[in-house]
Amino acid sequence: MSRLSLTLAAVAVGSMAFAGAAQARDQIRIVGSSTVFPYTQAVSEEYSSKTGNTAPVVESTGTGGGMKIFCGGVGVDHPDITGASRAMKESEYKLCVENGVTNITEALIGYDGLSIATSRSGADLSFSQKEIFLALAAEVPVDGKWVANPYKMWNEINPDFPAVEIQVLGPPPTSGTRDAFVELAMEVGCEALPEHDALSKDDAKQKCARMRQDGPFIEAGENDNLIVQRLEADPNALGIFGYSFLYENLDKLKGVQINNVSPGFDTIGDGSYPLSRPLFFYVKNDHRGVIPGLNEFLAEYVSDSAMGPGGYLHERGLVALSDDERAKLVKTVKEGGMMTRYGS
Repeated sequence: MSRLSLTLAAVAVGSMAFAGAAQARDQIRIVGSSTVFPYTQAVSEEYSSKTGNTAPVVESTGTGGGMKIFCGGVGVDHPDITGASRAMKESEYKLCVENGVTNITEALIGYDGLSIATSRSGADLSFSQKEIFLALAAEVPVDGKWVANPYKMWNEINPDFPAVEIQVLGPPPTSGTRDAFVELAMEVGCEALPEHDALSKDDAKQKCARMRQDGPFIEAGENDNLIVQRLEADPNALGIFGYSFLYENLDKLKGVQINNVSPGFDTIGDGSYPLSRPLFFYVKNDHRGVIPGLNEFLAEYVSDSAMGPGGYLHERGLVALSDDERAKLVKTVKEGGMMTRYGS
């Protein structure tokens, strides 16, 4: 038997084993972004209500953590879908391929804004990305030299800011929200400094992306609801999370402006809010037709009732796709179009 025949035979045996083992799991399993989690949870509940099937298991693991789990392999021991608040990285795609996860659909589901929020009783604030960087970076330039961040009070960043301690609760390194915040706020703010131009490419990458660890920036885990509770208790504290959590808690919280633009459906949708980002989910196509209800769940996720301008995901804070984008998404998801971001 040729090497190709042996390979095909092994794949066939593996597929048969997966199909047989799938009977041991009758629930769809989903991991990933804490930002995408409430949308996926809403679709899960609607899917179960409409079909009578058991609701999928949805875990909030963070984007990076979800990718690692999702790319672990094919079969019932591995999740079917992962949510992401950024696109899959090339290194993550390579991990998937190494573990036999090669048939993946990438679905852009809508847009979100990274919100910096405070209690409704807190000060009204507007930051530039440069001011955000100076408050939260591990190193900042002082008198032309890069040193450990000395700033402890907001009025040290800008004399117009309140004379209160810098306290910002944000996501951990495993979170896609953290990745997006570094890219959209920290790196942009760093590039606005005149000292940035003197840095080498490697130094700039390191200095612009590293968050301080001496107290003013507090890693608050993947549970954004805990950040909301902390902000309610302390009007001087700020929190970083997706716009949906701000939207759902507008009775308790208010958004901080970025470059004098407030986060909102319109400003996120048209890109005028500087911290806007796309949201995704990724599907393991080898699980379609094997894990019960997976295709039906995906159809519900991309339905007009869920994703349309007046859909129930929009009501939870998702900035909807345009009609053309949504039509393309529906076709890609229903047909199981393969991800081509890295030449697959």
